[in-house]
Amino acid sequence: MDVIVARQGALDVHKAQVTACVRVPGDGKRVSQVKQFKTTVPGLLVLADWLRAHGVTHVVMEATGDYWKPIWHVLEAEFELMLVNARDVKQVPGRKTDVKDAEWLCQLAEAGLLRASFVPPKPIRDLRLLTRYRRTQISERTREAQRLHKALEDTGIKLACVATDILGKSGRDMLNALVAGTTDADVLADLARGKLRPKIPALREALQGRFEPLHALLIGAILAHLDFLDEQIEQLSKAIEEQMRPFACQAELLCTIPGVAQRTAEIIIAEIGPDMSVFASAGHLASWAGQCPGNDQSAGKRRSGRTRKGSKNLNAALNDAAMAALRTNDSYLQALYRRKKAQIGHAKALGAVKHSIICACWHMLSNGELYNDLGGDYYARRNPERQTKRLVAQLERLGHTVTLTQTAAA
Repeated sequence: MDVIVARQGALDVHKAQVTACVRVPGDGKRVSQVKQFKTTVPGLLVLADWLRAHGVTHVVMEATGDYWKPIWHVLEAEFELMLVNARDVKQVPGRKTDVKDAEWLCQLAEAGLLRASFVPPKPIRDLRLLTRYRRTQISERTREAQRLHKALEDTGIKLACVATDILGKSGRDMLNALVAGTTDADVLADLARGKLRPKIPALREALQGRFEPLHALLIGAILAHLDFLDEQIEQLSKAIEEQMRPFACQAELLCTIPGVAQRTAEIIIAEIGPDMSVFASAGHLASWAGQCPGNDQSAGKRRSGRTRKGSKNLNAALNDAAMAALRTNDSYLQALYRRKKAQIGHAKALGAVKHSIICACWHMLSNGELYNDLGGDYYARRNPERQTKRLVAQLERLGHTVTLTQTAAA
């Protein structure tokens, strides 16, 4: 193989140790040296000194969970780093060791045969940590609220059948009173506020149940945990808002897409970054995000078109945006979903909307343009003759005789 990089290093990363290999010129041929280092900070500093002593300029490592991150932080200021997918550099079965992995990785890297994974700059990585952790906290809050509903069902109290949100102001006052020892349904129902006041008779009936001290202990713990999670989510949101200041313009652009709210825009920027030059086209971004069909064709036959795996957090944010876009009347995304659903069903139609959103993000972040909605009647305007024939045929199937008259253009 032709040598593209003269002094190449490669790292096979594990939790407690990293196997490093360097290939440098020597005595008319390429010389390899392999050494193991600890993944503690002192051990990584020794690794950096070892690479520096061999004059290494480029370092490649496999993506192994999160174990590559501390190594990246130590080496990124001094070396040209490349993160690769372990799937692309598999060893021959039966010949796999950490040393062979490092040597093979180094040979591929020096010949320029590896494809780098996308690693955003540090500000985006920091933002990504915050948005991902906030999402886990929001998910945990949802699970805790579900536990609250389950605990109330065990008591026989049917507050959720009357109140739309049992964690609203009225519902929370009633739950706090129950935990404090008040079980009189009349007293509890009288705590209703606002629009819930007319439902007091229904509340008196729903709040009669078997609320024991064990339930008070359980529900009290759940409510305390919910308060803690609400506080954590609020703190994380403030930190994300501060981290998003340099990218406020990009977030405002993304918020013009139907279904994309501020929180969704924050997650999208945290996952793909504001610089679209790292993706050659909108299609490349959609492929990286796992929002387009895969290619699997052999002998002229197309096999599974299953999409590749992308960022789970980005996929969840796009799913939320797509579901919200479906409820945006007279929008192109709603029209796209309705058209595709009739052809391929709900799940794939939703995937088409997500693909359209991520492609729009690429164009908007690349050009700095606002979202230009094509309108809910886009498909009718695109081919009016075809639309006319379809409607006429539908009327004729219903037994009508249709005569068309051309009207003058307005």
